[in-house]
Amino acid sequence: MNTLYIRDQDFKGEDLLVDKFIIGDYENCSFTNCNFSEADISGYNFIDCKFENCDVSMAKLNNTSLQKVSFKNCKLLGLRFENCNPFLLYFTFENSILNFSSFYKIKMKKIKFINCSLHEVEFIESDLPQATFEKSDLMGAVFQENNLETSDFRTAYNFSLDPERNKLKNSKFYINDIKGLLDKYKLIIE
Repeated sequence: MNTLYIRDQDFKGEDLLVDKFIIGDYENCSFTNCNFSEADISGYNFIDCKFENCDVSMAKLNNTSLQKVSFKNCKLLGLRFENCNPFLLYFTFENSILNFSSFYKIKMKKIKFINCSLHEVEFIESDLPQATFEKSDLMGAVFQENNLETSDFRTAYNFSLDPERNKLKNSKFYINDIKGLLDKYKLIIE
């Protein structure tokens, strides 16, 4: 069976549920103001693609390939990124809402979250060295058994990380946010 191959295309205002995008390989494409909410994009391949002002909330990502994909000003609620194809998996997020999503056992060096909402997001058993959480809100995010070595939390806020349950060697924090590392001890830090 031949797979559809689309390169260098700009998609604007598309609704996956209405327009019925065909499963295939999308390379160097941009998606602006598109709706993928609750869509099944399992098996789609996105390579060097940009998503801007898109809603991808609750989409199914079974074996979806996200290779060098950027999301800017997107709504990505409740996504299970661990269901993506792990081969060359790499994505970045800027000014996006990822609340209630999961990065369970994801392996990705230098993942970037810039000015994102990450409420109740699960980071469990993930390998995310050199991650950046710039100006991101981590309220209720769960961090357990992760490799976050040399990650940058300096401008992140509302996080709670147990240094005994995560590898944090050479990670960066501002002194004012040190209480996020000590929450489990129920200390009063003023």
